[in-house]
Amino acid sequence: MTSAAVLDGVGALLTVIAVIMLVPAGVLMLQVLTALLPARDDDGSPTLQAPRPSIVVLIPAHDESAGIAATLRAIQAQLAPHDRLLVVADNCSDDTAEVAANTGAEVVQRVDAARRGKGYALDFGIRHLESEPPEVVVIVDADCELHPDSLDRLTRLCANERRPVQALDLMRAPPGAGLKTRIAEFAWLVKNQVRPLGSRRLGLPCQLMGTGMALPWELIHTAPLASGHIVEDLRLGFDLAAAGAPPLFCPQALVTSVFPIHAQGAADQRARWEQGHVGVILHVAPRALWRSLVERRPGLAAMALDICVPPLAMFVLLLVGQAVVDAIVFASGGARTPFWLGFAALAISTLAVLIAWMRFGRRVLSLGELMGAPLYVIAKLPLYARFLRRGKREWVRARRDGHSE
Repeated sequence: MTSAAVLDGVGALLTVIAVIMLVPAGVLMLQVLTALLPARDDDGSPTLQAPRPSIVVLIPAHDESAGIAATLRAIQAQLAPHDRLLVVADNCSDDTAEVAANTGAEVVQRVDAARRGKGYALDFGIRHLESEPPEVVVIVDADCELHPDSLDRLTRLCANERRPVQALDLMRAPPGAGLKTRIAEFAWLVKNQVRPLGSRRLGLPCQLMGTGMALPWELIHTAPLASGHIVEDLRLGFDLAAAGAPPLFCPQALVTSVFPIHAQGAADQRARWEQGHVGVILHVAPRALWRSLVERRPGLAAMALDICVPPLAMFVLLLVGQAVVDAIVFASGGARTPFWLGFAALAISTLAVLIAWMRFGRRVLSLGELMGAPLYVIAKLPLYARFLRRGKREWVRARRDGHSE
């Protein structure tokens, strides 16, 4: 085979890759641009006029005794007299169950060392509720704060639409956090606020985010929850959408948490999230996209395309790596098409990030700090190398202070 034939073959392969990479770049840009559009119902008033259903707030907790009391008190302030607050203390080695009970929550304990994971804890809690089921179950993580009026908005909208409803879920950098953590906060904001808001403006569903989720009982009690999958929320969202109930984003409801202070805890947490996301891209999204095309379901197609946008730092690394390879091949006499397509994908994604920062991210980062993001991306290379070698499948509580666990 001649060198020209080799270059032609490489060029064809690079062109296919460049076209594939243009898809998530285009999705990202579309979501960012549509997030800028106004919406009539942003005050949430139609939601508050709907009847309030019976509610159980379900909290899966693994070794969360240090912070769970604050989470419970924020929720209790929003409960009606007949609502329930249920904590599943799952495989705990601390006094999570006692702290939760003393704070006034109903507590059940689960011990099963062979089957560990948030999904198993949620399934255990749902099975516990079967004797006296509510109309709506709201899932909140044990390290989160559900902000005032959020429970009302979520549950009324959920009962009215008979669909899962996802609150705005933000993670914030702790006081005095370094630049890497604040860049991570901005990346989280793009993923969990800007992009779902853009989808909402288009009338499209969102992904479930794991906390701040309201689900009708008839959907959640038959959902396949019992698994140790790292991002069980993403899979659950696809399962419910495939069953005809795509999740709805409710930006008026807010749930927040704080990034771990301990550097290793933050790195482990991000590694689990990003590995799980990649797994869903590879194994769930293609099937969902095919099914949406066969069954002509645009909402499911939108969810599949949305999940195909990788975590922001990983996406930048992929785009830059692609651009470098395309440039080398082009300079060696190869095809110019993949070079220009790869450059277009990188330019579109970079512009989308800048627009998102200008509208939503100024409180998190200055422009100068945003320009330091490439160093943050490079610093994540060892993290990606680790989780390519070995997976993280077990439910592990992130270290949130300077003490080892």
